Amino acid sequence: MSATLELLKELIGRASVTPKDEGCQDVLAARLAPLGFRDERLNFANTQNIWLRKGDTKPLFVFLGHTDVVPAGPLEAWQSPPFEPTVRDGKLYGRGAADMKGSIAAFTTALERFLAAHPDHRGSIAVMMTSDEEGIATHGVVKVVEVLEARNEKIDWCLVGEPSSDQKIGDVIRVGRRGSLCAKLTVKGIQGHVAYPELAENPIHTFVPALKALTEEVWDKGNAFFPPTTLQISNIHAGTGAENIIPGSVEVLFNLRFSTELDERTIKQRTQAIFDKHGLNYAIEWRLSGNPFLTAKGRLIEAAHAAIKSVTGDDTHDDTGGGTSDGRFIAPTGAEVIELGPLNASIHKVNEHVGLEDLEILSSIYEQVLVNLLT
Repeated sequence: MSATLELLKELIGRASVTPKDEGCQDVLAARLAPLGFRDERLNFANTQNIWLRKGDTKPLFVFLGHTDVVPAGPLEAWQSPPFEPTVRDGKLYGRGAADMKGSIAAFTTALERFLAAHPDHRGSIAVMMTSDEEGIATHGVVKVVEVLEARNEKIDWCLVGEPSSDQKIGDVIRVGRRGSLCAKLTVKGIQGHVAYPELAENPIHTFVPALKALTEEVWDKGNAFFPPTTLQISNIHAGTGAENIIPGSVEVLFNLRFSTELDERTIKQRTQAIFDKHGLNYAIEWRLSGNPFLTAKGRLIEAAHAAIKSVTGDDTHDDTGGGTSDGRFIAPTGAEVIELGPLNASIHKVNEHVGLEDLEILSSIYEQVLVNLLT
């Protein structure tokens, strides 16, 4: 069994459903301590965070990841228990195999090989882990970054192990992400009996024209790096469950994934202008999950492209698709940030898995990135 596979099995066996860590970070700390990494715990609320650093000089390269995973879902749908890592047909199955314990195992073994071969590398290396990425991410990397910024501990390059690959390892790297803005809208009406609509005001009826306008709004056309901004309604709830009562209010949840063509303030203004135009009696609560970010061409992207070409023989594609990641908290510090990890086809699904060969390829790519930047 390879060192990467062995470590990944140990991590998957710990049922670290967000925001739990279940000792995963202890495993990593013990593994990296002999290599000279200092162990600093930066825990907030119920979130476990760890900052492992070797060296004090510039430049600082960071591997960023999360030890928490999403819930397993219906156990009967799994071909093998989600927290009992199982090898089958050249793949390792288990919750977190691809998102993102596979990456964590791969960059740990990459570090071991790199440091054995290059004990006198330049600069410093750190590993940042949180147990609050798959949740609402309020006490994880965002808090760790605040600590680092307060003491002027600046990251130069950050590689996030999110599953970026599409058809084969390294065919896609994320060089940015769209912003994410969530909203909870409450449209108020007057509750009443369905037989006496003249004595009530149905908020669903008043909201429908505004809903049509909201979903048909053309927010922008995107740009060379980002697709156009999109809005999706994720939930609509109204009524008591009885069929003869006009509801007194309707609650609507929606989300915008926005490009660098927009900002939070503009989105709010345009959204509220639509509601005001339709005369709604409403209240709205906003939550910014993250602003869009983009890493311009630089040393990190060049190093990643060269590493992928060296290990796989293939070129890679820069992309900004997908959801959000903890990279959104690192980018505002001025660091170059990319995401590079396993295939994303099985993430958050039952029977999540990672290819055994892919694990070794990924670990070799990570090692070569370190060589390209720090030697």
